Amino acid sequence: MSMAFTNKLAIASVSLGQHPSHTLDQKMAAASHHGFSGIEIVYSDLEAFSKSNDLTILKGADTAKSLCKKHNLTILSLNPFKNFEGHNSPFISRITVAQHWLAVARRLGAIYLQVPSQFDPNSTGDRTTSVSELRQLADLAASEELVVSIAYEAVAWATHNTTWQSSLEIVEAVDRPNFGICLDSFHIMSLLWGDNSVAGGIRPEGPAELEASLTDLVHNCPLERIFYIQISDAELFDPPLGPGHELYNEKDDRRLIWSRKARPFPLEREFGGYFPVAEFVNKCLVEKKWKGWVSFEVFDRRMLEAGNGPEKAAERGRRSWERILEALSS
Repeated sequence: MSMAFTNKLAIASVSLGQHPSHTLDQKMAAASHHGFSGIEIVYSDLEAFSKSNDLTILKGADTAKSLCKKHNLTILSLNPFKNFEGHNSPFISRITVAQHWLAVARRLGAIYLQVPSQFDPNSTGDRTTSVSELRQLADLAASEELVVSIAYEAVAWATHNTTWQSSLEIVEAVDRPNFGICLDSFHIMSLLWGDNSVAGGIRPEGPAELEASLTDLVHNCPLERIFYIQISDAELFDPPLGPGHELYNEKDDRRLIWSRKARPFPLEREFGGYFPVAEFVNKCLVEKKWKGWVSFEVFDRRMLEAGNGPEKAAERGRRSWERILEALSS
């Protein structure tokens, strides 16, 4: 008998197709058809949707909001608002861009603006600066009647904050009710457990480090600091990633390449998935008793093909969740 949870499921728009023919309205319809309750809207998807309908981005957001209402979808987030805190560019220019993103998020009715941790080397690691700037972002997000919450995500290849523990430290230092954590299984596991540049794909110390991190999460991360969690798998590279591999790029971090090209849905062994995602879900939903949103954030290069569009992707997502439930019940 499969285990059941009350968590609402969401899916990122980028995880429902990446070909120009995979439109945002198609993605919404497919997500709803396959039982998802929410969608994370990627800015570039909204931008393309708006342009194709001869709308400004704000008018496009209005239309997207109406379509989501039609399909009974909650807009979980607008994302990714990246390279904000601690960047060496003028703060006034960054906060001006933030004002625009927050305006779009409000027009969408998005609950969260997702903010990945800084990964541009042209930035400072000074904690005081980062906390101050993120606090100003949170205050700006709370400055109007429709409050937007900031979901801060530790990115595995970030320049300064790579772990969920470091993101929690930032969240507690910012100390605003609308500033919390987006907990992403891929970033945790690609940092601690997996290595796409070695045969077998697992760091020697990976299993022990992942277990320690997830146990720490269960016992020491306040539930109220977690805003939502994201899940995906990762493809085992055989041969490992390196010069000569079709996906290799010497300019990019190996985990960034992995993240943007080879993140199938959880437990999709047929596409090379091998991360212990069911273990992550067990720690979060069973041991931690997380009752909030669970979102699928998948980046699969197969979705660049016109034939691998929203309906197929949404069906894969639903099947993936069923596999997770079966794995937890066995």
